[in-house]
Amino acid sequence: MSQTVLQARDLTRHYEVSQGFMKPKAMVKALNGVSFELKAGKTLAVVGESGCGKSTLARQLTLIEAPTSGSLVLDGVDIARASHAELKALRSKVQMVFQNPYASLNPRQKIGDQLGEPLLINTKLSASEREAKVRAMMQRVGLRPEHYYRYPHMFSGGQRQRIAIARAMMLQPQIVVADEPTSALDVSIQAQVLNLFMDLQEEFHTAYVFISHNLAVVEHVADDVMVMYLGRAVEVGSKEAIYSQPLHPYTKALLSATPSVREEDRRAKIKISGELPSPLNPPTGCAFHKRCPFATERCSQEVPQLRELAGHQVACHHAESINA
Repeated sequence: MSQTVLQARDLTRHYEVSQGFMKPKAMVKALNGVSFELKAGKTLAVVGESGCGKSTLARQLTLIEAPTSGSLVLDGVDIARASHAELKALRSKVQMVFQNPYASLNPRQKIGDQLGEPLLINTKLSASEREAKVRAMMQRVGLRPEHYYRYPHMFSGGQRQRIAIARAMMLQPQIVVADEPTSALDVSIQAQVLNLFMDLQEEFHTAYVFISHNLAVVEHVADDVMVMYLGRAVEVGSKEAIYSQPLHPYTKALLSATPSVREEDRRAKIKISGELPSPLNPPTGCAFHKRCPFATERCSQEVPQLRELAGHQVACHHAESINA
């Protein structure tokens, strides 16, 4: 059985924002009680529309920000209560691959130096040993030896993302958080990058948190899926369970919007009306109730909690009747 490398319990992140001169500050609940576990060598996909809290979650997992409340346990250490020295030691165990390969690399630094920088900061290797490790990783991700001395502007988008992946893997972290790593790439290149992710995971037994809007991509790489809406997880389960039998109306709508080449894989389109509510003024009860075709008065008053149903977890008061 795979070891749990990351465990989140009721993770929240709130931000105070200004509403203007002489007005009280408002509170944005970007994350509002998210819980999950991540196993070594497995991929958890986080999906949902823009504004649901995916990138905020990524900032908590990569230790860029501290959670407002809840617990985030990495390698047996609770991030919220960790000392400065413990946080410094843990940061090398969690790395990130960003969405935009054009912006995530330093345009004034050669690729060899950028890939060697994590080793320079976190290890006591000599210059020759660092170069050897960098060249080995470059070869592993499909880059040629002469690329070592080149600058980022001399590479294509797909090559830059390979460089970003190589940089994330240099310290052989336990966890890699990938925030929309293929959305800026051509479709033909996306498959190559996804296959590279999977090959590296098999080799290094790295756990991935894969953030994406593209449910076709998620189906290709994920072991488990967490669907988020307005800062909360509304459905969590294995990829097979969620794709074969989605229980939450929001999950059903997301999957029905995913295009498919094969006619047998196409789902009946489910239209949801309205826009994502503002996190400054979220609806009472279930955050999805104003857009949900199955909402009742109970949905507007009572917040549904995640509960076990049909082999995975769903936060919906009427999941049984909807899926009967």
